[in-house]
Amino acid sequence: MKNNIELQNLTKKYVGFELKDISFNVPEGCIVGLIGENGAGKTTTIKSILNITKADGVIKIFGKDNKAYEKEIKKEIGVVLDDSFLSDYLTAKQINSIIKDAYKNWNENKFYDLLKQFNLPTDKLVKDFSSGMKMKLKIATAISHNPKLLILDEPTSGLDPVVRSEILDIFRKYIEEDETRSILLSTHITTDLEHISDYIVFIEKGKMVFNLPTNELLENYGIIKCSEEDFLKIDKNDYIKYRKQKYQYEILTSNKNNIRKRYNIATIDKPSIEDIMLFYIKGEK
Repeated sequence: MKNNIELQNLTKKYVGFELKDISFNVPEGCIVGLIGENGAGKTTTIKSILNITKADGVIKIFGKDNKAYEKEIKKEIGVVLDDSFLSDYLTAKQINSIIKDAYKNWNENKFYDLLKQFNLPTDKLVKDFSSGMKMKLKIATAISHNPKLLILDEPTSGLDPVVRSEILDIFRKYIEEDETRSILLSTHITTDLEHISDYIVFIEKGKMVFNLPTNELLENYGIIKCSEEDFLKIDKNDYIKYRKQKYQYEILTSNKNNIRKRYNIATIDKPSIEDIMLFYIKGEK
């Protein structure tokens, strides 16, 4: 399987923060979710991939160095960033007229179909759009030149569940249409990733915590709820983090079947991606 993105030892230093040795791949035909709390380094990672932020390490897109082949690479990428530029004083129709000359693969019909699907006006100034409407316009713009790779930073932020569901369906269809395509998706709405992602990359305080297939993460991880007496019987090497509640302990394990057999524990809850993330961030060891 080829990789559309390859990161090796990505490092970027700021005053008071360091993104250190981030390594992961985004394979063809896959959606990779990038998670972590605010300030963890997700946006720095994405901007480094796009060469907006200059960082150390090896970054390859479509097997090519992201700096040496930047102009060629970016013709095949669709990008949605929180601060990406869409002039407030343009209409969707005017954006189409400008962008269709910039991309040889621009699909005008697809763009207008997406505008219709998202209930976006063609003649209204962007400055009069709500934040949700602006995000939908960015997504329509990113997809309509049929890129091989989508890089999305919080693309469903501020959208209601119905519209989010529509957008996730569009992302699924985008991958299904061409198995050489990929999506790198950074989001705080981790429930979205449970439905569409193939891999989860978790970054915390500038360091990578894990890079795992989503199904493996959800199948192997578990949350044990037990008394203090039972908690003290469990070897520290058999769990990741714990949280002490008023009347019980909650324990996160990455191998629930091993825990179940070793300690004869019958009930182990299935965690969400958000549960797992919060245990790593706020739990004790």
